[in-house]
Amino acid sequence: MVKLSVIVPFYNVQQYAPDTLKSLRANARDDFEFILVDDCSKDETPEILERAARELPGAVHLRHETNGGLATARNTGLDAARGEYLTFLDGDDWLAPGYYARLVESIEQLGCDFVRTDHVQCTARARTIHRVPHGRRDVVMAPRDVILPADRSTSVDYAYAWAGIYHRRLADRGLLHFTDGLRTAEDRPWIWRLHREAESFAAVGHLGVFYRRGVASSLTQIGDVRQLDFIRAFDQVVRETAADRDADKLLPKAVRTYCAIISHHLGSIERFEPQVARKLKSLSAAALKRMPQGVLDDALDSMDIQRATRLRRLRRRPVSAEVAA
Repeated sequence: MVKLSVIVPFYNVQQYAPDTLKSLRANARDDFEFILVDDCSKDETPEILERAARELPGAVHLRHETNGGLATARNTGLDAARGEYLTFLDGDDWLAPGYYARLVESIEQLGCDFVRTDHVQCTARARTIHRVPHGRRDVVMAPRDVILPADRSTSVDYAYAWAGIYHRRLADRGLLHFTDGLRTAEDRPWIWRLHREAESFAAVGHLGVFYRRGVASSLTQIGDVRQLDFIRAFDQVVRETAADRDADKLLPKAVRTYCAIISHHLGSIERFEPQVARKLKSLSAAALKRMPQGVLDDALDSMDIQRATRLRRLRRRPVSAEVAA
């Protein structure tokens, strides 16, 4: 039986894929599989993955005929995965040797649905440790109990799918698939659903994932229309949280986070193409009008003056019926 399935989407990462694959080789085990999903790359990534399919123990090579984005590529990997446990890695990141063995050991010892762990962020030559925003380590808890408070960073704000390991029973319940076609913020509805609907989780302190920031091909560096998918992602978070049995408690957190993300994008609007910047404003204004207005009022009252003023100004902006829908 396959103990662990690692799902790794690749898209135009010829510069980084060799390091990623080398680190997977340093994590290989007879009962691990590495599902390499080429999301229709146009550079030399396909050739690199074809070699890896022959040389990397446990490699399973899949290819999309059309580019679907990270969420869709991860779903392709999930559908092919056979492991008792599952995890993710992005095609431009890398791992410490033996990291996955330690991660599997942790979740087996803890016996919970999923485990979240710290990571190292790498920007050029700088290295920064980022911790799961949850103070209790190696203690199994109910994940919905750590969503709050609304005004502080919590585990649902640490949305990196690759910073953890997940039991197959979550996939069987439909909790590990991503919203198909989301080009950015795909981890946000995913992590919220996981925390609302899974039964148990724990945070551990392993440092083994090296997350590469500042990659030119990453959507975080590209100011095109795909960045605006965060609107769809957070609309889904708010909509699904509003249907939760604890909606009155959890909605303030979802709405406040949505507002903070809108404000963040507006605060760096110069990085967007002009027509995308205009669309960002109109879609964000419409999003504010769709939120539960009483909850939104409270969220704005709780924010600092700069962000609250920016969002209140945007809230007054007229929105066409087409955009509002």
